[in-house]
Formats: sequence, structure tokens, C-alpha cells
Amino acid sequence: MSEAVLVAVRGIVATITLNRPNVHNAFDDALIADLTAALAGCESNPAVRAVVLTGAGASFSAGADLNWMRGMAAASEEDNRADSLRLAALMRTLNFLSKPTVARVNGAAYGGGVGLIACCDVAIGVDGAKFSLSEVKLGLVPAVISPYVIAAIGARQARRLFVSGEVFDATAAARIGLLHESVPGDQLDAAVERALHFLAKGGPLAQAEAKQLALRMAGMTRESAERTDAANAALIARLRVSPEGQHGLSSFLDKRAPSWVETD
Repeated sequence: MSEAVLVAVRGIVATITLNRPNVHNAFDDALIADLTAALAGCESNPAVRAVVLTGAGASFSAGADLNWMRGMAAASEEDNRADSLRLAALMRTLNFLSKPTVARVNGAAYGGGVGLIACCDVAIGVDGAKFSLSEVKLGLVPAVISPYVIAAIGARQARRLFVSGEVFDATAAARIGLLHESVPGDQLDAAVERALHFLAKGGPLAQAEAKQLALRMAGMTRESAERTDAANAALIARLRVSPEGQHGLSSFLDKRAPSWVETD
């Protein structure tokens, strides 16, 4: 495992930290692989009863890394599909982890970062954090993370945020259900500890079953998620290699407005 992801176990709690602060904890192949492995390690460790996911530095996660995006823009549709399936496996692993998970949202979350928050059982963020599902600005869609985001905030809110790509604040994130709590920065750790205090009171088997019960009653199982992930990976791969997706990605990477944006 590289230094992109750090794992610290204290008592019954494992804290997983996205550790690429210089790029706002953006995703690349190494981070996706390391985070998936870290979650699997927590799953198999009987001493771990709860998992906290957070980011190093000022941000939680900015979503896709620029260099990673550049590589995917030049890759084939099949390579893009395989790449998306790896991200889908990460989200699925987090969403269906048998142990309670807490997102400690220390700062901004964009794209896939929003997906990680939506996959956690409890989400607590600082009141200065900003959020966005900005994929449409690149001619893309938040395909892989969509089932988890929609489960968190509902289809009505998702429709607005998917098509607008607008930035919203922590107050709005709490109002629509992406965050359970929005707190001042100096109260974040206390709020997370409070959540962990209550989680420690539950029976481990009962918590695992309760989590699966809630997901199952909402119509989400591992098997259905895997089928959805395959379809969504194919969708985002197709869009990445489409003329609009290629133009949107190249415009973003070149720091210029795409053709569909009116400029004065």
C-alpha cells in the first residue's frame, strides 16, 4: 500500500485518511486501489467495530485527479470501462461494509468525494465545506456514484444537482441529506466522537444486519449494485470517448470554457 491512504486503529475504531493533500485528496489509480484494500482490511479485522473516513489537509476529496483524467481522456472505451469498474468496486465495498462507517468531512468534496460521503452510514461535515456534482460541466455524468448519491439525497434533489453541477454549501448538504450534521470546524472531532459513542453501544452482528436491512428495504443489494455498476461503467466509458466528453475534458484540462458555455 502506498502513502495515498493511511490507516490508524485506536481501540475499536479504524480511521482511514485520504492522504494526498497537495491535490486535495483527488482520486487516481493508487488511491482507489489503496482505499479499497484498506476497507477490506477493516472488514476482515475482528478488532475493528467502526470505520471513520476523512481527508488530510483542507479538503475531503476533490474527486478525479487531473493527471488521471488526462490519461482516461486518451484511453479507449474499454480501458475507461475497466477504470470505472474499479471505482465502482470501491464505492460498493464502502457502501456494503458490514461495520458502521462515519464520514468525517473536513472540507470540500466534489464528484467521487461526494460519492464516498453518500456511501457512509453517518456523515458529519464542517460548516465551511463546499460540495458539487460537477460532471456535466465536462460533458460527463456522475454515473458510478449515482446509486449511492440518490439513496442519500433522493431523486428529486439529485436531478437538480446532476444537471446543474452547481456548488452547494454544508447547510444545503445537511438539508438534503448528504450530511447528517454540519458543525463548526472546532467541533468536528467532538461530533464524530459522539457518533462513535453511540455506535459502540450496538451489537456488532445486529449492526451488520441492521445496515443490510436498511439497504435491502431500499431495494439495494450487493448483487443489484454490481449489475447497476456494470451498466453505469459502460455509460461513463461511452461518454468519456464521445465527441462531447472529449471536448469537455480537453477544455477543462486546458482551462478554457467548452463550446456550450456562452462567453462575452
